[in-house]
Amino acid sequence: MYLASQSPRRRQLLEEAGFSLTVVPAGIDETRRDDETPTHLVERLACQKAEATRASLEGTAAEGVLLAADTIVWTEDGDVLGKPEDESAARAMLHELSGRTHHVSTGVCLMQLGPAAAARGRRSFVETTRVSFFALTDEQIDAYVASGEPMDKAGAYGIQGRGRILVSGIEGDWANVVGLPIARVVRELEALLGTQGLVARCLGTAG
Repeated sequence: MYLASQSPRRRQLLEEAGFSLTVVPAGIDETRRDDETPTHLVERLACQKAEATRASLEGTAAEGVLLAADTIVWTEDGDVLGKPEDESAARAMLHELSGRTHHVSTGVCLMQLGPAAAARGRRSFVETTRVSFFALTDEQIDAYVASGEPMDKAGAYGIQGRGRILVSGIEGDWANVVGLPIARVVRELEALLGTQGLVARCLGTAG
């Protein structure tokens, strides 16, 4: 599988499911368009990353499946929180999320490469999880920012790390908040490839 992402968390989730990966990151303009909803934004970005990576592989003997993904954190009023530029921005994001419920959406684009690509095309989808935070004190926010963990995370927290202590509840796929809804990815791959048994192979019960 070709992975159009440098995220170590996505790579870990895919490798734990049994996939062998070739990382081919894509650089695109991630600016949000006027009147674009958060879910439309994240699906468009995933598809653009996939197309950019596919184009970079043209002229090679690349075959298999290409996966591109993008994850955003957004609030009930549609405010999208990316990765903080600095500690001040991280504090502001955490204050905004404190004591509230927000959404984490991951857009995924799957594309088949090689001779079978024209016949099957691609599949894309968005998975959204609702995450609630405890009310956070200034001391707690300052301590978490000082740990350095928020600085490369959308929304300035990592649920798989120390950030789990901020979370009072979750509705939906936990892995999606980490960066990739791996259970749905495997099932969408089965549909893209027109094969059965991939879920079982990932579970280690077949093949």
